[in-house]
Amino acid sequence: MAKRLNADFVKLVTVLLAVALVVALFAGESLSKNGSGVLSKRVKRQAMIAELEKAIPEMMKEGDVTGLSVAVVRDGRLFWTRGFGLMNAETKEPVSDTTVFEAASLSKPVVAYAALKLVDQGKLDLDAPLSRYLPEPYVENDDRLKLITARRVLSHTTGFPNWRPNEEGPLKILVTPGEKFSYSGEGFVYLQRVIEHMAGQPLDAVMKNMVFDPLGMTSSSYVWQEKYEKLAAFRHDGVHRVKGRNKGTEANAAASLKTTASDYARFVIAIMDGTGLKRETAALMLTPQVRVDEACTNCTGRPLGKLSSSVSWGLGWGLQQTAEGTSFWHWGDNGDTKAYVVAYPKQRLAVMVFANNPNGLSIVPELLRRTVGGAQPAFAWLRYETYDSPARKLFKDIAARGEAAIGEYVKAKRRDPARALSEDQMNRLGYQLLYQARKVKEAVEVFKINVEDHPGSFNAYDSLGEAYVVSGDKDLAIKNYRKSVELNPNSASGIEALKKLEQGGAR
Repeated sequence: MAKRLNADFVKLVTVLLAVALVVALFAGESLSKNGSGVLSKRVKRQAMIAELEKAIPEMMKEGDVTGLSVAVVRDGRLFWTRGFGLMNAETKEPVSDTTVFEAASLSKPVVAYAALKLVDQGKLDLDAPLSRYLPEPYVENDDRLKLITARRVLSHTTGFPNWRPNEEGPLKILVTPGEKFSYSGEGFVYLQRVIEHMAGQPLDAVMKNMVFDPLGMTSSSYVWQEKYEKLAAFRHDGVHRVKGRNKGTEANAAASLKTTASDYARFVIAIMDGTGLKRETAALMLTPQVRVDEACTNCTGRPLGKLSSSVSWGLGWGLQQTAEGTSFWHWGDNGDTKAYVVAYPKQRLAVMVFANNPNGLSIVPELLRRTVGGAQPAFAWLRYETYDSPARKLFKDIAARGEAAIGEYVKAKRRDPARALSEDQMNRLGYQLLYQARKVKEAVEVFKINVEDHPGSFNAYDSLGEAYVVSGDKDLAIKNYRKSVELNPNSASGIEALKKLEQGGAR
């Protein structure tokens, strides 16, 4: 009898355990579906990280990206950060989580944040002329200077060029301030002078006190630091040749920030939280001030075109409207270094990417698809080639086989005009060959094809003129620059280049 009871008890326990296991499995499935629960989150986290750690090196190899650092924010917290590839292709030193990268134009939103803190403190009026704060005029002989305010700097409506054609030359207002969006680093340098004059300190000291220390951005600086000797990534060209590091000792509000992916994630989280700003000021930063022209980022040299319905500019940040709501974003491009960030305040989600060679942005669309998903009209507006695009494939083919590849492309587009690259694509391809691959002869041929296909484009002639300068053919350079200026008499860069050539100098 006792044995029978024991057997029945064992069966009962077995059944109960089986039921408990089934319940647990269904509960786990339910948790996985609704995204809650520690076990479910851990499984999802591990799966996502495993996918990224497998896919990113493959994309980098295909896109010729030397080194990369990525950080992902989820639920308003740093979810994952990882370095890939090499910080120095000669020494083979790998990128780590602590590797410092050039943030390029991701410098601008950080300065914008500091400026808005000054607004909250009553020290800076968002709509007062910036000339009020400086003892001497920043731009000579132009009454429109009084129309340039902090708001117009932060929304890129100053009318300044991105950069003056000659670093030592005078800065000019090319479009009436407030008239339209045109991206400008010069505007941020103007604001920098105002901030430094107010504080009586150089910009980096101001940023350390107002931003870096409060937010725990311990690896960030607008100037070179001694510790960067061991931490900073080297620049590389498009075929992984080392090009040194930018060790500037003077801060540039528009472009000189050096940081890590995790440091910048802390900054982005602060923006999502409104940390350090009054509620209305934090909201204003992410409120559209101006819609961008669909056809350009630097728009001072062309008439206003069609305005984007999805991409606009706030105060220091680009904004995009998609099915997921409003997200803020920015890109960085210092030539041999690239960066990108996009963040979704409502979803508490963000991703930031830093790269140390010119191809870094080519894999960003695929990275965004795997980390945040959804449409990305802002990145599309920038018109960067993806690592697997026809233009990118043609670049690699020309870099490998030279003029034979160019000849095959010409024959192919004659047979099928749909295979022809756009004017912008050919222009970028020419510059990649000229400066990245150092294929000067091939670059000239590509620019010549672009001129033949687009004889009414001043920019096509300008680029061909530049290629002839590099190749040492001064007469053809002058000829093409003259044609460019004839087509666009307002082309400041073309006029400056032509003037130098005709006076016997180089561009």
